[in-house]
Amino acid sequence: MSDERIWTAAVLVIGDEILSGRTQDKNVSQIATWLDVQGIRLREVRIVPDVEDEIVDALNAIRARYDYVFTTGGIGPTHDDITVDAVAKALGVGVIVHPEARAILEGYYSKRGGELTEARLRMARTPEGAELIPNRMSGAPGIRIGNLFVMAGVPHITAGMLDALTGELEGGKPLVAHTIGAWAPESEIADLLRLGEKEHPGVAIGSYPFFRDGKVGANFVIRSVDGAEVAACTQMLTAGFDALGYAVTDGGI
Repeated sequence: MSDERIWTAAVLVIGDEILSGRTQDKNVSQIATWLDVQGIRLREVRIVPDVEDEIVDALNAIRARYDYVFTTGGIGPTHDDITVDAVAKALGVGVIVHPEARAILEGYYSKRGGELTEARLRMARTPEGAELIPNRMSGAPGIRIGNLFVMAGVPHITAGMLDALTGELEGGKPLVAHTIGAWAPESEIADLLRLGEKEHPGVAIGSYPFFRDGKVGANFVIRSVDGAEVAACTQMLTAGFDALGYAVTDGGI
């Protein structure tokens, strides 16, 4: 199993509002979850401001390193939506008004009694050679060019774009995960977790501690592309916790 091809991805979050703390990012979590199902591992996340050169530098640093790169944010109608220009610069291509994107926006606004203003037309701009990612929520499409996917910053719009891409990317086996929880200090079960990974090749165990009601506990997520290994490792850990005097809650606490 260790010899199988592992497909990887990175996410580039673009936006001053994320870096300022005014807006909490939700896209990374939903992209990561979606990638797991596609058999692709999210390996890196970067957050950059609405500065063209910083977007270009980040893209050039990660797009050759991973199989896929996703960007979120900066593709709206305002002056600071500069992602398309930055992507085109990073790829060394020009920017065009994509005829299909223009037609989609014209249809979208005409049905709502509006018109395609110059500001709205900015959402039809793409790097040369790009394909479109459908957007059923607000009309303005996402962009796909090579191994790069340019997505919206609004989470529910990004979710729709991901749905449109489901099954379209080449990947490996989907990641299987199972969660268990116990009122146990990490320091007292660390050796058991280490043994679990050692005896079950290809399994990764994540430990997520918490403190509630004056007690220390943790949830443990067992992950692998092999469902049988996940089940076997879960059974081993459950027995190990029990032997140490810690009851396990299946599904987590």
